Amino acid sequence: MQRDGKYIYCIIASDYDINLGPIGVGGRGDLVSTIGFDGLCMVVSDHPLSRFVVNPENMLAHQKVIEDVMKEFRSVLPIRFGIIAATPDEIRNLLNRRYSEFMELLKQFENKVELNVRGVWKNMGMIYQEIDKEHVELQKHRSEIEKLQDQQERNRKIAEAGKLVELALAEKKEAESAKIIDAFRKSVFEYKHNKTTGDAMFMNTAFLVNSGREVEFDNIMATLGTRFDDRSDFIYTAPLPIFNFIDLKIFPEKWEL
Repeated sequence: MQRDGKYIYCIIASDYDINLGPIGVGGRGDLVSTIGFDGLCMVVSDHPLSRFVVNPENMLAHQKVIEDVMKEFRSVLPIRFGIIAATPDEIRNLLNRRYSEFMELLKQFENKVELNVRGVWKNMGMIYQEIDKEHVELQKHRSEIEKLQDQQERNRKIAEAGKLVELALAEKKEAESAKIIDAFRKSVFEYKHNKTTGDAMFMNTAFLVNSGREVEFDNIMATLGTRFDDRSDFIYTAPLPIFNFIDLKIFPEKWEL
């Protein structure tokens, strides 16, 4: 018979229990509720201890629960995906031992949310043309390649040119994203760059903002959209749990007293 543990979503400060309904990770319709210690709570649901599936559905369910909690509480500390405690007592013991740490973090991130902006170039042909014009060394390589007759030497020069283009593209992404970030500096507390995918995405940046300044952020995004309309598309997601700005490490093997 498989045994259930407690899957953990986030940490909140609350003197009362909450019930978010049957939306727990795993697709079984497990109720999402809280386990607390002295006004500090973990939001949890039942989940088998011996079987955890990493898939998009479970990852989305994890985030959806946290976002629902955010609608009711002004400070929410998200826990990374996939953490399961064996028993409610393990959770209470952890809350007891790290009480001051968690309470301080809740205070630090009160009323904070994460907003994410991804920027994508519309016309990569134009971007590569700009790179070619901006880099004298790359122009020199192209000229030399055209004159070469030896295929082996030609291939070597082509490979070198490819590396130059790769470096130049990375530099251009950094410069382009810096222009966007400058527009937000007065409206955000902090920002963090995440990995971009593909050549066309030049930024993938998370911003930490006060939840009361989301309208201001929206207005800046609208202005940027107009300013760069002929060059870039922006994908804007908000509000999100503050995953990029807090990484609470909880290791089940350390929970035992």
